[in-house]
Amino acid sequence: MRGATNIHIRECYMSKFDEIDDPRRAWLIRALSSGLFAAGIDQAAAQGFFGSKPARLTTGQNIYSAIGEVHVNDQAATLSTPVKPGDTVKTGNNSQIIFAVGTQAMILRSDSTLVIQQPVTVQPSLAATLIGGLRLLTGKLLSVSRNSPMKVITSTATIGIRGTGYYVEADPEQTYFCTCYGTTEVQATDDPLSKDTVEAAHHDRPLYIVKDGGEGRNIRNAPFVNHTDPELALIEALVGRAPPYVFGKDAYGGPRKSY
Repeated sequence: MRGATNIHIRECYMSKFDEIDDPRRAWLIRALSSGLFAAGIDQAAAQGFFGSKPARLTTGQNIYSAIGEVHVNDQAATLSTPVKPGDTVKTGNNSQIIFAVGTQAMILRSDSTLVIQQPVTVQPSLAATLIGGLRLLTGKLLSVSRNSPMKVITSTATIGIRGTGYYVEADPEQTYFCTCYGTTEVQATDDPLSKDTVEAAHHDRPLYIVKDGGEGRNIRNAPFVNHTDPELALIEALVGRAPPYVFGKDAYGGPRKSY
């Protein structure tokens, strides 16, 4: 019976989180997977969807693409809107923003609220670029960083980031978290006995961090869902980097591992 119960719990989590976003994200994945921002891309298609070819953002520009209902500090966002530590970014239904702050780049999906926290202490020259932490109140976030230790906080998890690629989905009851590459320290918010260190080369161990799984049992293995290598490559390009692995045109756009 214990095994059947575990299967039931896992199926409930998967049905909640294993969902594909709006059709524009599906278009994005297909376009990136087919080499949209490789040499010889269809510039018209790229500019029609993004506004520009995926490449390192120019100095003073934070937002690469804003689609649908996107707000920064409750003000409608445009490509010229600055985004900095201390700001709150929100997306509405079927909306998305792709942006960078300093050396960190992100895709914030639909129906999401993200608070970009300031460091406790920081030199004035770094105040606009150095992130102290990210608080995902609800929604879905894909992000990459390097050499920038910080924490990602959700309602059920506190995750130490050491410079990684990662994907997180959050709601009041649970968090889905994938260390795409790098090392993370994962802990359940209300259960200090539920903690784990994940070292990943390529989406090796996604996790659920739940609210009421019992003392020491609030972190569980999860399947790979809802984010792709091409999306990671896109946001790495916005800050002048590439993922630490190579993928081809058949890079997956959905689960390809089971746990």
